[in-house]
Amino acid sequence: MKRAINVLFICVLVLVSGFFGAVIGASIITQRFEAIPQETKSVPLITAAGQSGGQIQVSLSDISSMIITIVERVEPAVVKVVGEIPGQITFFGMTSDQEVSGSGFIITSDGYIVTNNHVVEDVDTLYVILSDGTEVPAEVVGRDVFADLAILKTDGQMPAVAVLGDSDQLKPGETVIAIGSPLGDFRNSVTVGVISATGRMIDTGQGYEMENLIQTDAAINSGNSGGPLVNLAGEVVGINTLVVRGSGMSSAIAEGLGFAIPSNTALLISQQIIEQGYFARPYLGVQVQHINPDIAARYELSVEWGAYVTRVGANSPAAKAGVQTGDIILRIGEKGLDENTQFLNALFYYQPGDQVEIEVLRGTECEVLKARLEALNI
Repeated sequence: MKRAINVLFICVLVLVSGFFGAVIGASIITQRFEAIPQETKSVPLITAAGQSGGQIQVSLSDISSMIITIVERVEPAVVKVVGEIPGQITFFGMTSDQEVSGSGFIITSDGYIVTNNHVVEDVDTLYVILSDGTEVPAEVVGRDVFADLAILKTDGQMPAVAVLGDSDQLKPGETVIAIGSPLGDFRNSVTVGVISATGRMIDTGQGYEMENLIQTDAAINSGNSGGPLVNLAGEVVGINTLVVRGSGMSSAIAEGLGFAIPSNTALLISQQIIEQGYFARPYLGVQVQHINPDIAARYELSVEWGAYVTRVGANSPAAKAGVQTGDIILRIGEKGLDENTQFLNALFYYQPGDQVEIEVLRGTECEVLKARLEALNI
């Protein structure tokens, strides 16, 4: 009986000690958590009209409210771009007209709009749908095929104007918001992701690469093309342009590989188009066939990388410099042609009016020629 009483006493003592220990521990933890201030971040809020909205304190645990606020301010500047491609005469007769659509956003209060070139390419008639559903006619002012950008113009009262930010300041991991009209049906849809990487290059399959692209995992689909990619300051830092699902003969399907044109590129091109109606690219005046190690091995060429000249334009900068059909261009200025730099990308490092050296392989001898680049108005 005495042993049983001792055991019972010990059990009661353990329970009471555990209870009071838990109460004291919980009290200490609560006090520590209460002593830690909630982390906040001051973010400049930019209105759609381009005016500073001051500073707002944003809790990191309340990021969704911040995104909602930014979308409410930027979304009125986003438009749906709709065009009609006229029917074509084919072997089977006349095809019907085709409607195409994409996205865009207003960059000036007098109605200039940024979108992708491939959204408006070959269209006959064009109009945009504003955020309130109003349809207004538009026209293409100018475009740059190689950057896949086009500037449209429409008239009337603009509901809002988007602000272009500095895309050079983007960092991987930064939160971004994509706004557009995926599949043409879901107007001004919003998706959220992060900057996956910057400075990406994508081969277009047309003899040049799109350079310095922004990679994001924010969902981008057909119809999002031309829409804005927005940072958490409410600034447009990219123009959504394409998505990669897979490559080559591989059966693997990729997700979350969206790409956008940097806003700094869009700003440079749009300013020139608005001011003079076109964007001038440097022009050499040759048609070339890109050479890589496979082609070099097939045709037993002495170089693995370069651009084989198939045609030289009459009275072109290349003709004046002495470039001949059959030459292999190895270098333009300081940019050698290799696996990372194709012919047009090397050419686009320079401006119309620049005098550059053109290194060519002619037969078995290398020659260095000098050409003054001219403007190619697109």
